[in-house]
Amino acid sequence: MKIMVSACLTGENCKYNGGNNGNEKILRLMSEGTHEFLPVCPEVLGGLPTPRVPAEIRNGRVTAKDGRDVDKEFRLGAEKCLEIALREKPDLVILQPRSPSCGVKQRYDGTFTGTLTEGPGVTAELLMRHGFAVTEIEELRKTGLQKTGLQKTEIQKTGLQKTELQKTEIQKTELQKEQISGNIKEGGESCE
Repeated sequence: MKIMVSACLTGENCKYNGGNNGNEKILRLMSEGTHEFLPVCPEVLGGLPTPRVPAEIRNGRVTAKDGRDVDKEFRLGAEKCLEIALREKPDLVILQPRSPSCGVKQRYDGTFTGTLTEGPGVTAELLMRHGFAVTEIEELRKTGLQKTGLQKTEIQKTGLQKTELQKTEIQKTELQKEQISGNIKEGGESCE
């Protein structure tokens, strides 16, 4: 399985405070050598230094605690992650929770008080919008890698298959309507 992962989870010191979020499960999986890992840090890819002033999303824009607008750097990093994902086609993307880049379900609300709000960070949102199976490390802890990856892949495949099946059925129905309508206009009776 090919897995894109937040670089901080692999032990890379790329967090805003210069540290990492090294995750035992990710490190163990990496050491097994049975999966291909693609570590990414959107903030670093967007040109921000390590360490850096913490940032949160406020009114739809990523803002540093000191008031600087760093939205451009965060979105550039998200675009670069998307480029990597489109090129490498990971089966699963595992991200760090609550981050203004990588949070999948929640992120900090922009008040720098530790208050969470629903919604993804900019990178997670972009990757999900492009159809990648995205989860956060906390979900992996609950369900395990195979189950998480397979469930998300199956949900995507099933959703795509249903959509294609629905389109096919709609097209067939429209074609049948046109044939019936054509037969009636010509004065013939429909055999249907």
